[in-house]
Amino acid sequence: MSDENNTAGGSPGGPEPQGPQGQMRFQDPSSTEPREPTLAEQRARQQAVVAEQERAAQAEQARIAAEQKSDTRRKLFIGSGVGLGLVGLVAGWYLVKPEEVTAVCTDADGTVVSDDDYCDEDYVESHGGYTSGGFMFLPMPGGGYQQYRYNYGGSGTPGTQVQGGSYTKPGGANISTRSGKTVQRGGFGVSGGSFGKSGA
Repeated sequence: MSDENNTAGGSPGGPEPQGPQGQMRFQDPSSTEPREPTLAEQRARQQAVVAEQERAAQAEQARIAAEQKSDTRRKLFIGSGVGLGLVGLVAGWYLVKPEEVTAVCTDADGTVVSDDDYCDEDYVESHGGYTSGGFMFLPMPGGGYQQYRYNYGGSGTPGTQVQGGSYTKPGGANISTRSGKTVQRGGFGVSGGSFGKSGA
């Protein structure tokens, strides 16, 4: 009986019967059609494309922002340069403030006269005189002419010889007489010229 059991049920504890062994199949790339990507793969690809587009957009925004910042800096630099130029010009004006010079009317001998009008071109011409070479010529009561001219920067009282100064008009200076008449306005662009028709 034991032999029958052994024959029918197999040996207790013996190895289990095994099926056929698995086999590996190789696909031919030239004849095999690629399979459709799964839904998860499609989503992953879409997300990768979107991420790449976002990175490109961010890079473009960063480039535009950098260019705008550069333009702003350049404009500020140019603006500050112009501002500094104007400040320098104004500062230069104050640093090179026109010199104040007093004009003293003298006769041909260098004697200070009491009337500044004798050195004023308008006055001289309105009284029959004329000007030539920086001199004013006024007609004298007995005939002939008396010469007058400005001394610039000198001093003295009427009837005395002028002390110091020069008969050459200083360029760029503010020149006025002791009576307050303006002979020349100083500043940029003035180089020995006279204000109006006054002065020598």
